[in-house]
Amino acid sequence: MSVLIQRLKHPVVRLLSVFTGPRVVYGWRNADGSWCAHSRVSTHACFEGLEGLTLGDHVFIGHFNRIDGSNGLVIEEGVQVTSHACLLSHSSHRAVRVMGRRYAEDPNPLGYVRRATRIGAYSFIGPHTVIAPGATLGKGVIVQAHSFVSGEVPDFAIVAPAAHGKPAVVVGDSREMDRALLQRHPELHHPYAQWAGKDHLRRALQGGASATSSASQESA
Repeated sequence: MSVLIQRLKHPVVRLLSVFTGPRVVYGWRNADGSWCAHSRVSTHACFEGLEGLTLGDHVFIGHFNRIDGSNGLVIEEGVQVTSHACLLSHSSHRAVRVMGRRYAEDPNPLGYVRRATRIGAYSFIGPHTVIAPGATLGKGVIVQAHSFVSGEVPDFAIVAPAAHGKPAVVVGDSREMDRALLQRHPELHHPYAQWAGKDHLRRALQGGASATSSASQESA
């Protein structure tokens, strides 16, 4: 596929989707020119700050998500973003409240948050989720629907809303969820270990310390 076709594919399909409805398109080119042939991106996802956004390959971004790379956003290989989620690297709501009408005239408003955000490999972002600016999610994380996620989330954690309007909390470990499937299918051990690491494969197969205690400290 020529470079010209690669560059035109997304805007053309997005235009056609006005008449045909949302579509998911294969292929994504990052601002640095790297090409992700296996990533799939909705024509109806909203992107901001593309120059600061880096997608890995095999990423899925579904319909009606807001993806904000204005201050740096890395979405690593194999991440799935379902729908109606916001992945943010800036936040202005506090600045707007405290400054009122002065906000629009100030080039550096007080309370404005600019922080890079990272989503680890093969994580899952459930619908109606907000990933706050500066959040760092480890690999293999599952974020349940309607979560607000800030700060650091350890590898393989399953996070869920603690209460309405409260930050999500770790409620499980995705390696435990994967155990039965990995035990039944030894042919999956190698591809799992490629991104997760051999020690995490062992923990998935045999059990061990939970994500909340040690997973974030382990090396792949």
